[in-house]
Amino acid sequence: MSLPPRFPHFRQPPVLARALAWVLAAGAWAAWWQGPPAWWAPLAWALAPALTLAALAAAPAWWQRRPYRVAVALALMLAALLALAWAALLPRLVPRTVLDPWQLAAAAAFTVAALLGYLDWHHHRLSPALAQARLQALQSRMRPHFLFNSLNSVLALIRRDPARAEALLEDLAELYRALLAEPRTLVSLADELALARTYLAVEQVRLGERLHQAWHVDTAPADALLPPLTVQPLVENAIRHGVEPRPQGACVTVEAFRDDDHLVLFVRNPLPPTGAATRGNGLALTNLRERLALLYGGAARLRTYESEGEFVAQVRLPIRAGADAGVSPAPRRSAT
Repeated sequence: MSLPPRFPHFRQPPVLARALAWVLAAGAWAAWWQGPPAWWAPLAWALAPALTLAALAAAPAWWQRRPYRVAVALALMLAALLALAWAALLPRLVPRTVLDPWQLAAAAAFTVAALLGYLDWHHHRLSPALAQARLQALQSRMRPHFLFNSLNSVLALIRRDPARAEALLEDLAELYRALLAEPRTLVSLADELALARTYLAVEQVRLGERLHQAWHVDTAPADALLPPLTVQPLVENAIRHGVEPRPQGACVTVEAFRDDDHLVLFVRNPLPPTGAATRGNGLALTNLRERLALLYGGAARLRTYESEGEFVAQVRLPIRAGADAGVSPAPRRSAT
């Protein structure tokens, strides 16, 4: 599993918002410590670190290509130089303003160093080993009774429809082969949808006419890459909370399409009836959010909300080409 970059792309709104909040808080503290501050003092102290962040955002690829220590040293030098230049310019803009240029340079370098240190800590906290453990936990989180329910469906079909029972066993084998496979960083959308279709084919035998499916994925880029087990847990969640509690059954809708340079996925199901008991603690959704944060930072997200009587799970993530490292085609068989 490849490492995420230690320098995030500061153009991403969540990363930019956290970084600016950090810089402004540091500027306010420095202005209070220097005191008594004028209203513009926090901005004066925060200007050099903010301009350094702007440089990181303007040329993210340039910073990412440098060794980490070299990139940090260059960022600190840039912050200090910008602070010295600002200290020389400020008295001309605001007469009788006295700021020690070396204090300003030290404060700017310290602010940038603290921010980059936090980002480095965040990088190690979401380490590849931890992410792989989370992925394995998600893979093993298939409901224990799911296998027994599926086997019972096979037993019920063996005598009256042997061919269908054999096809169901093949689907089960394919499903568990994928679930127990070695975790990979990214898989293609085609493979991920094939896994979800196989899962629904197995559940279709168990639930029969109670389970209805609607797929709107024809326009989606089949070679787009995404984390494994992105769609299947959302589909499983839709069955558990939208189909099983309804005696008459319900429809699970899966939608995928391209929106500029992003892949958007929707999984919809009706809300459970009032008073219906549904089990689940949201571990799969939490796990998926953590994996998206690891692989994409603030550029990908999972949203869940209710709309017009439906529960909606939406995943939005940047489109990556199939040539990305760590991706190998997964064997799959068309769902019956």
